[in-house]
Amino acid sequence: MGIGELPLFSAMKQKMSWHQTRQSLLAENVANAETPGYQGRDLKSFSFAKELSQFSSAQITTKTTNSKHLQISMSSGGGFGATKSNGFEVTPEGNSVTLEDEMMKVTANQLDYQTVTTLYKRSLGVFRTALGR
Repeated sequence: MGIGELPLFSAMKQKMSWHQTRQSLLAENVANAETPGYQGRDLKSFSFAKELSQFSSAQITTKTTNSKHLQISMSSGGGFGATKSNGFEVTPEGNSVTLEDEMMKVTANQLDYQTVTTLYKRSLGVFRTALGR
């Protein structure tokens, strides 16, 4: 099993993927800020606790390929589900995107993504140190 398949690392990869998907939706909202009738969209919030709860001993299977080797495989689910964003202001044309709100969401999303990537990188550093590399 690779390090990326450990539950914590898998959850961090899912979180980074969630941020990438959210960034695309937010960019789409900004691009359509002047489109009549456009309804802004956002993703359901990501929960580390929910992601990590999917991993249990019941999902772990072992397979011995050699008497000295042990292989462990795990499975996890994905899918983020876009929802309509609840805009406070709606233009007469029916557009619910406020550029200021969207740009604040974009900035917060970028900062959160950077935080997760830094955590991922430093966690890998801890493993390298533990392995003596």
